Amino acid sequence: MTATPIPRTLAMTSYGDLEVSVIKEMPPGRKPISTVHRPEIYRAKVMDFIKHEIAQGRQIYIVYPLIAESEKLDYENLYAGYEQVKQFFPDHLYQIAMVHGKQTQEEREQNMQSFVKGKAHILVATTVIEVGVNVPNASVMLIESAERFGLSQMHQLRGRVGRGADKSYCILLTGPKLSAVGKERIQTMVQETSGFAISEKDLQLRGPGEIDGIRQSGAADLKIADIIKDVELMAVTRKAAIEILQEDSNLENVSHQSLKNYLLSRKEKEIWSRIS
Repeated sequence: MTATPIPRTLAMTSYGDLEVSVIKEMPPGRKPISTVHRPEIYRAKVMDFIKHEIAQGRQIYIVYPLIAESEKLDYENLYAGYEQVKQFFPDHLYQIAMVHGKQTQEEREQNMQSFVKGKAHILVATTVIEVGVNVPNASVMLIESAERFGLSQMHQLRGRVGRGADKSYCILLTGPKLSAVGKERIQTMVQETSGFAISEKDLQLRGPGEIDGIRQSGAADLKIADIIKDVELMAVTRKAAIEILQEDSNLENVSHQSLKNYLLSRKEKEIWSRIS
């Protein structure tokens, strides 16, 4: 059960390994979330907008991709971000809580509850709040260095707001330089609200990974078919495979020997127990 399947899970539905039920309606009472992209040069204006929302009695999520600085990655991290947020929202006027995966469970729960109960105006966090957090009063999700997040993550984070009666917003704040794929991900988030449409785009960008292995993204190991472009053809082949197994489940017929031999040869090369 997922709002945004990872590419490999979505790809597996084409093979008939999963029973799929689709619910496209939003939950009762939910309002559409406005998603916008803002480059770093608009940070001051974004913070002014957040101040306006807080003045209206609402609460804010600010999510970062890292906990501490990395020598290899130059984007914003949680601790530096926390200090930067405090410059815009001084302690004597605003309450800011911080949550991340390296805190003790007690500390994390205490900080989370200060936000849930409305004591903290802003929650600065990593993706530990991606699921399972419900604060109807939160109206803004600000994703820092959004170009570093995957589509599924951004869509899940966006789902933390829009749970109350107020209009809600998701702001994707990015650095000055975006790769072609990064631009496409950001554009997809701004344009699409459906988790299914976002999943299909994620599958197109990242690839389905291995169906008979554990790799969750990357190019498929299919010799001919394209799992994205050949959906209708794959439905036909699945139907044919089911008919063969119903007629000859052990592939003992002469006409099925080549297929049986091929499957046996694959069995020697693959670790079938690792198939999801």
